[in-house]
Amino acid sequence: MKGKIQNSSIPKILIVDDEPANLQVLKQILQDEYELLFAKDGARAIELAIQEDPNLILLDVMMPDLTGHEVCKTLKSKPVTKSIPIIFVTAMSEVEDEEIGFNLGAVDYITKPVSPPIVKARVRTHLSLVDINEVKATRLQIVQRLGMASEYKDNETGMHVIRMSHYSQVLALAFGYTTEAAEDILNAAPMHDVGKIGIPDNIIQKPGKLSPEEWEVMKKHPEIGAEIIGDHKSSILKLARTIALTHHEKFDGTGYPYGLKGEKIPIEGRIIAVADVFDALTTVRPYKKAWDIPDAIDFLRKESGTHFDPQLTELFIKAMPEILEIRNKWPEEMASLS
Repeated sequence: MKGKIQNSSIPKILIVDDEPANLQVLKQILQDEYELLFAKDGARAIELAIQEDPNLILLDVMMPDLTGHEVCKTLKSKPVTKSIPIIFVTAMSEVEDEEIGFNLGAVDYITKPVSPPIVKARVRTHLSLVDINEVKATRLQIVQRLGMASEYKDNETGMHVIRMSHYSQVLALAFGYTTEAAEDILNAAPMHDVGKIGIPDNIIQKPGKLSPEEWEVMKKHPEIGAEIIGDHKSSILKLARTIALTHHEKFDGTGYPYGLKGEKIPIEGRIIAVADVFDALTTVRPYKKAWDIPDAIDFLRKESGTHFDPQLTELFIKAMPEILEIRNKWPEEMASLS
């Protein structure tokens, strides 16, 4: 007899309850739309969550040995299971009970006796949120990889785009961006130098100083980048295009390609300028050694008001502990493992 082939596109739900009758009720409600896994105790629930990586867990609270709260706490403490959404299914409906569950990391509560329409609606809602988060994560990875394609031309490891994107997010938050707007900066920043794809390797990888003619070619990469990204309705791509086009403008108007000055430079371009240069200074490049952190900070201060927006410069320096945590999290050596 041939084994059943599971469709990997069907969401997988783990249902946990010590009462077989409750498992049967939820099975009848959900079996036509989802792949179901069952556990009658907390230890087995943890084991299945690790082994099977379900898309969602429906978890009873009152169980012998390990309670639902203890199971939830354990799953949220493990890297492999912490992102799995958990809905408590319980007769405990007091506000205090719900608060405990939410504090442990649960995303919702369904009270017993369960209502089939409510169960289906809650499950569908939280699975759709999982899909959205996966799309966001995938989009960020794709954009980062596209950015790394350009960085590989003048940076052997390409980790620069990861670090400077997170630096930019930190600086945006310090400037007053909302969490969502700062995340947009994080997503768009990796495309800042995508125009380098259009610059000849003999210029990008030249170990010495560029000739005046070579420098004029190099200065075309912001406009090449904007052309590669193109005009789109997508807010992320619009932001990425602006960043690609303006991150080499300087606060005193001596930058390129347009010689914009002061606040005429879009704020996202000014943010990326600080983050980009700091990481470039503190990273080995074909034409230089890596600078020490104090020397890079001194350079930022020296160029404040000329190259960089003074307010952003100070905010970036104040955030240096967080910046250095990011730098340590994504060192150059990691690229050989990716």
